[in-house]
Amino acid sequence: MARRRKGDAISGWVCLDKPYDLGSTHAVSRVRRLFNAQKAGHAGTLDPLATGILPIALGEGTKTVSFLVDADKAYRFTIEWGRTTASFDREGVTTATSDVRPSVAEVEAVLPEFVGEIQQIPPIFSAIKVDGERAYDLARAGETVELKPRAVTIHAARVVSAPDADHVEIEVECGKGTYVRAIVRDLAERLGACGHVSALRRTRVGPFDEAKAITLELLEELGDKARCLEALLPVETALDDIPELAVTTEDAFKLKQGRPIVLVPRQVEALKARLTPGTRTVSAMVDGIVVALCEMRAGKLEPSRVFHLEKSGD
Repeated sequence: MARRRKGDAISGWVCLDKPYDLGSTHAVSRVRRLFNAQKAGHAGTLDPLATGILPIALGEGTKTVSFLVDADKAYRFTIEWGRTTASFDREGVTTATSDVRPSVAEVEAVLPEFVGEIQQIPPIFSAIKVDGERAYDLARAGETVELKPRAVTIHAARVVSAPDADHVEIEVECGKGTYVRAIVRDLAERLGACGHVSALRRTRVGPFDEAKAITLELLEELGDKARCLEALLPVETALDDIPELAVTTEDAFKLKQGRPIVLVPRQVEALKARLTPGTRTVSAMVDGIVVALCEMRAGKLEPSRVFHLEKSGD
């Protein structure tokens, strides 16, 4: 007999506006308790020293987490000139100082060099594994850490403001694997200055942005689970880039059993036109609710992940 899970079968996404000095795992635990959810997970770790968008999946939503891991993200951060730290954030040990204070014009002149597909060496204080060990553990132990450059994509970068000579605020839109601290490290070096990240905020992860966000404080103020559910976004929110296909109740039943369904030629052509090159994933829907994520092969939809969701109010 299967062991009964603790908690309620609640499914969806919470677009959490994570506060400063709270780890991602701790944030997930607090949200899970507020909803009394059986399962929870997050899409894209956000450092404790950063604030902003941390999408948290509950229940069946956890089956869609992988689709957000590769999603584009946006950050707004402040560089403080004059001091470089070992971790390139304000908590790190000072490794160098300088009187150089780049102007806004100087920053704007070199920012285009950081846009597009670039080679970036991750900071040594990162979670990347080196011979089975986390790079930050090795760095904290005083060991020499050498990380290889890797390709990352930065779609846009712009100066937002410069409150004084010591600070400049920048926004970037980027692909997966991009480190803001590495951008700051390389930008400061390019400008012949010392600098570190003094403030960092993630403003978007895929379809999850500040307009959808809710704070832990507000969730806790809502109090009971019924009111918290008002802040719950549908499981389908994470699948906004995946083509949808409305299927019949009969086909939905087959998919939930793990059986493929046959498409008619016009459905195949319509889906091909909407699929991103190199992908075959399609969302099978009934009455606006996702039934299964499928792979389109040889005129069929083969289910890869099946969902057990009910329409609101059912």
